[in-house]
Amino acid sequence: MKTNKSILLIKSAIIAFVLTTLYSVIPFQAVCAEIPNNVFRFHILANSDTEEDQTLKLKVRDKVLERTKILFDTANSKSDAEKFVKANLETIEEIAQNEVYKNGYNYPVKAEIVNMHFDTRHYESYTLPAGMYDALRITIGNAKGHNWWCVMYPSICISTADEGKDRAKDVLSDDEYSLVTDDKVEYKFFIVELFQKIFV
Repeated sequence: MKTNKSILLIKSAIIAFVLTTLYSVIPFQAVCAEIPNNVFRFHILANSDTEEDQTLKLKVRDKVLERTKILFDTANSKSDAEKFVKANLETIEEIAQNEVYKNGYNYPVKAEIVNMHFDTRHYESYTLPAGMYDALRITIGNAKGHNWWCVMYPSICISTADEGKDRAKDVLSDDEYSLVTDDKVEYKFFIVELFQKIFV
């Protein structure tokens, strides 16, 4: 009888913990869900994981960011940034393709705007929660190698640390900014990912 009572108490405690966790995560998850509405990302995939192909990926990245930096710096909204990419997609693809040719490779390059799922990702002093984000994606060759990503708008990945912070503050709400710059909320991001997989 005591054993049954102990099991019942344990089950009740577990249920209470789960419910408490879920209720605490719901507001947090709501803030996480708003972040993709204000962020435009950059995603680039290398042909393979060889050292040469990974080096080429970074050269393509640097060239694309160098040629687009000023335009993303002057964008006033995610919508502005996305419109710029749509209007210049062929040019961006050409920039990337020419860099591939310049380095002696014949890999085809494709540039496109996608809405894709990103896991929780860390970038220097920022952590972006998992979710569906709009992004400029560039694929090189077979696109079977490790990827590289950053935030094109607000232009965190193509700015100095201080510039990135200023732009992020201008674009994100206070709650969103606090969330992405708090290095003590990783466990909550993990819980949100589980929450999304179960309930979304």
